[in-house]
Amino acid sequence: MNNKVLNLYDWFLITGVIVSNIVYSIMTGTLDLLGSVAAITGVLCVVLVAKGSIWNYLFGLMNVSLYAYISYKASLYGDAALNALYYVPMQFIGWWQWRKRGAAVSEAESKGNGVQVKARRFTWGQRAVLAAGCLAAVVAVGFVLKHLGDPQPFKDSTTTVLSIVAQALMALAFMEQWALWIITNIVSVVMWCVCVSRGEAHAGVMVIMWVFYLLNSVNGLRVWLKLSSR
Repeated sequence: MNNKVLNLYDWFLITGVIVSNIVYSIMTGTLDLLGSVAAITGVLCVVLVAKGSIWNYLFGLMNVSLYAYISYKASLYGDAALNALYYVPMQFIGWWQWRKRGAAVSEAESKGNGVQVKARRFTWGQRAVLAAGCLAAVVAVGFVLKHLGDPQPFKDSTTTVLSIVAQALMALAFMEQWALWIITNIVSVVMWCVCVSRGEAHAGVMVIMWVFYLLNSVNGLRVWLKLSSR
């Protein structure tokens, strides 16, 4: 990981999630190693996505594999299926797509300027179609998950549907991914807080992870607005 890629805010997020996990372990008297690794690799991944760095996919693969297992244990079947069946293969597809769009994989290739993909953006008409399609899909999937006994069907469907779309937009290097990530992260914080109240394993660490995801997604939108205007 190249220090030239990361700024002070990025290091705040990375250090913050590590320290938060340590404090959480001390306060609860438990060591949630699985949840902590998932949280830390996840924050490393999203920080690098915000920077337009192709190395996000390395940490992303570790994160989504662990998160799929944790979500399944918490009966969040939409999130579990999303991560296992979609996010895992998308790490490889995303790497390939970003390579096609000019993301370098070494300092020499990037000429010392970091490892940034060439970002792009939708028109306002395309954004309207995107919003309508996402809303319809969230409602439809929510009813399916409710029928399957999901304890939080519409929260789960929101995170599932928007994450699928956002991940695809991420692989294709579209700036609009960040609006979807912000919504997904807010809903995920609420969803995992409910899991904390139910005493689900790893839920407290997942709240910490999603809070840092949210902080990063706001910064990611700011960075990609610049990247996509070049």
